[in-house]
Parts: sequence; structure tokens; C-alpha cells
Amino acid sequence: MAAARCWRLVLRSPGLSLHTAAGAAVAAPEVTGPDVAAAAVARYPPILASLKAKSQAARQRRVERWQAMVHAAESVDEKLRILTKMQFMKYVVYPQTFALNADRWYQGFTKTVFLSGLPPPPPAEPAPAPAPTLDLAALRAAACDCLLQEHFFLRRKGRAPLYQEREAIASPFLDQLVAALMGLLSVHNPVLAVAAALDCKRPVDFYWLRGEEIIPRGHRKGRVDALRYQINDKPHNQIRISKQLPEFVPLDYSVPVEIPVMNCKPDKLPLFKRQYENTVFIGSKTADPYCYGHTQFHLLPDKLKRERLLKKNCADQIEVVFRANAIASLFAWTGAQAMYQGNTNFMTLLFLKDIYDILRIQ
Repeated sequence: MAAARCWRLVLRSPGLSLHTAAGAAVAAPEVTGPDVAAAAVARYPPILASLKAKSQAARQRRVERWQAMVHAAESVDEKLRILTKMQFMKYVVYPQTFALNADRWYQGFTKTVFLSGLPPPPPAEPAPAPAPTLDLAALRAAACDCLLQEHFFLRRKGRAPLYQEREAIASPFLDQLVAALMGLLSVHNPVLAVAAALDCKRPVDFYWLRGEEIIPRGHRKGRVDALRYQINDKPHNQIRISKQLPEFVPLDYSVPVEIPVMNCKPDKLPLFKRQYENTVFIGSKTADPYCYGHTQFHLLPDKLKRERLLKKNCADQIEVVFRANAIASLFAWTGAQAMYQGNTNFMTLLFLKDIYDILRIQ
């Protein structure tokens, strides 16, 4: 048997509307004096976005928390560990590349400008004694001795392997030449004789963030993530000193050249993503007193030599290879030095224009 249902209507008393209540609150008399102290003030915790939420506020909070951890770290090693401990897919930039017009892409990745020609010399300080003149004949004789040592006096058995002639002949020649030039030029620059270190085939690595992208697939699909880059360079020789070189231009100097802007993703270069350990390294540990760069020497492989590019009808790409190598190598070396000095902000990192790069051209 179905039970009868009864409905009872309860009439509400007419209340104030939203606009009427707001007007009444404004027109209410202000309470001052001891009544304010007696009234209890509500204290609520700040409203923050969840760290795991999929929103811009949550992402900004995660970034701020990560930056606070970096700034709170006491040592440079601890800061580098926090910055590089999370491994994500990143674009690997190769300094010595055969990609077409790679120098323009590298300028966009690193936000740097390539200026042709040598920089103006710094203002000379008044010296009590006249500086010795540069003996070009001695430098030329030293280069000839190193060249004869490798091509005439040193009798090698058999020929070098295919596509490894430069590595077998030019590599030891460059080692001897750099050591000889350091000894001869130490008279004009005493730093090279007293406070300098010469590295041979030491790796130089740098990891940085630049720009943003939307993740297209995976469990993080649709999220906004930073574009990550990694440079793994291996210069043939490099000179490190204990004192920073003088700057050619101030840090706030505006270069009258526009940086190329690429409106497509780096995949079109082509540039591919890899996932492995993030490293920041200048060729020595953070405790090494010789933590400032002076000069780098690079040796291009046989596949990028001039004759091969001319045979492929790519004569306009000969200088592009040199410029791309110089831009990527100097950016990685200077950025790693700045990180070693404690400047760990990827976005506002100011790179000092204090490093020379020498590319051996044949």
C-alpha cells in the first residue's frame, strides 16, 4: 500500500537583495575605539594553488619554490645539483654541425649576436717601463718547428685511417703549437706564465632553459613546459686563468644588430631531443682557482673541411660552420663560468664578453 506524501511549504521572510546588502554595509557607521580591539579578527591562511594542479598559478608556484631552493643553497655544488637533478627531454646543440644556416639558429637559441672583426683594444695603462715588442719572427719560427716535427722529423709508419688525417696529424701539431705560443707570449702577458692552466680535450658542458612549449603527448599532455637545451663541447685546447679578463664593452651595452628570431620549433634545424644527465662543466671542478676562460682552440673534423663543402656546392656554408662553432662553444664556456660564480638564474644570466675563440681553418 503506497503511503501518502504531504508537502509543506514554508514561506521565507523577505530579506535584502545583494545590492541592497552591499549598500547597507557601506552606509553602516564605522566602529572605532576600544570596540575594534575587542572584536575578534579572522585570520585565514593564504589561498595558494596546489603544487600538483594543472594551472598557470600552480606552475608559477612550483617555479618559485624551485628558485627559492636554489637561492637557499650554501655552496655552488649544491646549487648546480638542484638545477640539474631533474632529467627531462632536452634539445642537444652540437657546436660542430653540418646543418644549413646553423649560425642563425644558434644565435636564436643563445640570444647572442655575431660581430665580425676583432674587438677594439682596451685602453692601455701607463707602464713605468716600455713594453717589449712582439717578435713575429720568433712566433713564425716556432710554428715552423712544430710543423716540421709532425711532417718531417717524426717518421710515422703507414698512413692515417680514412677521415682521421686531421686527428692523427693536426691534433699533435696543435698541442705543441699552443704550448710553444704560451711560452713565447708569457713575456708580454705574465699571467700565462704564473697563473694559467692548459687543458687538452677537456669537456665543456652547459645546460640552460630558453622559451616555453606545450607538451604534445604523454601523461603531461597540454601542460606548458620550458624548452631545455644542452651543449656538450670538447675543445681541442683551452687556457684558463685565475683572474677575469677585462670586458671589451659594458654589460648594459646594446648591440646595434638584431638577433634572428625563428618562429618554428628547433626540430626543423634539425635538432633532436635526448634525455640524459644534465651537466654544467668548464673543464675543471668548482674548487679550482683557474676558473676563468682565456682562449679556446678548436679543430674541425674532416667531414666539415672546405674541400668537401665545395664539392657539395655549399660554398656559402663554409663560414657558417665556423660561426656556429664559435657561437655555441663560447656560449657554453661563458655560461658555465657564470654558473660556477654563483649566477644561477637561467633567464637573466649576463654573459661576459671576455673569451677568445680560435678555429683552425684549412
